[in-house]
Amino acid sequence: MREISVVIPVFNEEENVALLHEEVKSVCVKNRFRYEIIIIDDGSSDRTPQIIRKLSPVVLIQLRKNFGQTAAMDAGIKAAKYEYIVTMDGDRQNDPNDIPKLMDCMENNNLDIVSGWRKNRKDTFMKRFVSRGANVLRKVLIDDGIHDSGCSLKLYRKECFGNINLYGEMHRFIPAVLKIKGFKIGEVVVNHRARTAGKTKYNWKRTFKGFIDMVSVWFWNKFAVRPLHLLGGMGIFSISIGCISAAITVYYYITMGKVGHTAWPLFSVFFIMTGILLFVTGLMSDIIAKTYYETTRDSSYSIKQVVRNK
Repeated sequence: MREISVVIPVFNEEENVALLHEEVKSVCVKNRFRYEIIIIDDGSSDRTPQIIRKLSPVVLIQLRKNFGQTAAMDAGIKAAKYEYIVTMDGDRQNDPNDIPKLMDCMENNNLDIVSGWRKNRKDTFMKRFVSRGANVLRKVLIDDGIHDSGCSLKLYRKECFGNINLYGEMHRFIPAVLKIKGFKIGEVVVNHRARTAGKTKYNWKRTFKGFIDMVSVWFWNKFAVRPLHLLGGMGIFSISIGCISAAITVYYYITMGKVGHTAWPLFSVFFIMTGILLFVTGLMSDIIAKTYYETTRDSSYSIKQVVRNK
């Protein structure tokens, strides 16, 4: 029997949460899954948590305030107990009927992650435009091999999250982070539905934060294990420029007997000192990176309570 944990972060979705719960429940019963539905209330200010309390079966994780979708998803993933973990949005734009399709793809192809691809999106033009631009940039910086990293409908094996904490807007880049760690990724075209109730939570701030986190993932992929390769390389380059400048300074001194009328001595000191600082910073960062891998990280959120209805 297939066992799945369905993780759904919600924020002010009082008009959608009960209907979505019923849809997920129906799919799980129809396919004879052993399942749990984990709904994380991310500090909603409407009746969302009160409505969730009346649902069954459900695991309600209520955060103390609005920490963001990534933190809510991290809390739900950590609470999941079954082999397969499905993540999806709480606005009913993801279709729960696609869950069996994701599971078939994972099992038939021996994958660790299967991401949904909203090939025919039902969003506004501006939202689709920004998303396509972000996808192009993502492909350049962190090519994770999928078309639609922003689709929340994804299926993971539980083992994927053994040593991962999510923060910022990192939920968009989970496949990229897992690919860095060697997990196998696949993709399936899924149904995308238009929002029929509630208000979208996406805005320019989330787009900006997503870009910053994209750069962070790129750096993590390239230099997290050995930051000395980046900073040390920059330091050596700067020292080299400083040495060239120093050679020019010596040349001026030998041929003209003075260098006070040129900026070459100042350039020499600046580039050599900057290079030394960069190299030392790289060494320190290398030590910090090693310490990071040997210590436990704190979470970026705080759970108020957990309610389990059977």
